[in-house]
Amino acid sequence: MAMPLRQNLRLGAYLAKQKLRGREKFPLVMELEPLFACNLKCAGCGKIQQPHTILKQRMPVEQAVAAAEECGAPIVSIAGGEPLMHPQIDEIVRQLIARKRIVLLCTNAVLLPKHLHRFTPHPDFAWMVHIDGLRERHDESVCKDGVFDQAVEAIKQAKAAGFKVMSNTTFFTTDTASDVVEVLDYLNDELGVDNMQISPGYAYEKAPDQEHFLGVEETRALFAEAFGSGRRKKWRLNHSPLFLDFLEGKRDFACTPWGIPSYSLLGWQQPCYLLADGYAKSWQELLDTTDWDAFGRGKDPRCANCMAHCGYEPSAVLATMGSLRESIRAAVAS
Repeated sequence: MAMPLRQNLRLGAYLAKQKLRGREKFPLVMELEPLFACNLKCAGCGKIQQPHTILKQRMPVEQAVAAAEECGAPIVSIAGGEPLMHPQIDEIVRQLIARKRIVLLCTNAVLLPKHLHRFTPHPDFAWMVHIDGLRERHDESVCKDGVFDQAVEAIKQAKAAGFKVMSNTTFFTTDTASDVVEVLDYLNDELGVDNMQISPGYAYEKAPDQEHFLGVEETRALFAEAFGSGRRKKWRLNHSPLFLDFLEGKRDFACTPWGIPSYSLLGWQQPCYLLADGYAKSWQELLDTTDWDAFGRGKDPRCANCMAHCGYEPSAVLATMGSLRESIRAAVAS
């Protein structure tokens, strides 16, 4: 199964509008980071390596909303850091929903039970809980025992309260195809999350663990085996069919770094969520001053092993919308 129908329809209408306006570059999803601070120290993440003065900062509500309005992306994914450490995160969510954005709030879920009452279920809002494997694997990934059980309990509480809950799972060289199948079966069949997002890990420059990031061929082999026997069709994956084809090596795409731009306390990140070559003060400045053709596999050596969702899902979505056959395939899968 592919992206939720509501999300597909919103994206389809947005893409049609961009085509009518003759725009070549436009965001599909905005990554909003209203803080870098986090309550965990995950091995594969380098966000908390920011200077202490920056880790103490929290983005004002008005600034966060203005950035979303400025770029115009129909979907806003709020990340960090841990967004639930932001004292006004509920207000940021409310204001974005009021402006007709689909909002995904990414969280490790440790603080979710404490803050759940501050939010209201809405068709355009979902919790995106990080689950990087089953109990032992997940706790190893986040470098703290007990977090998997906390996340599972938080998901159950949120579902019981009427919220839509999604999951986000990153895979590394320490994962086998059986690991992929086991965690997705658990999330899909036992825990019953509404949709699941997956991605091979990208080698963040400042991540504590630099030894276990997947290469391109390793990624393709891992997902080709995991998706075998028609398994991927039963999972409620929050991806276009073409992106899943891409992961298992059936299709290849060029990176679309402007498709999922990142805005944080430092500004608009150049060129993408994963590389920090500088920051632009405005969305238009980001578009105008970034050499977009210089990035992607075969162009920048840092991109050599990248098959991450933030660079290649936009490519897959654009390819889908440009093909009647693939559009029908995506609609049937939703």
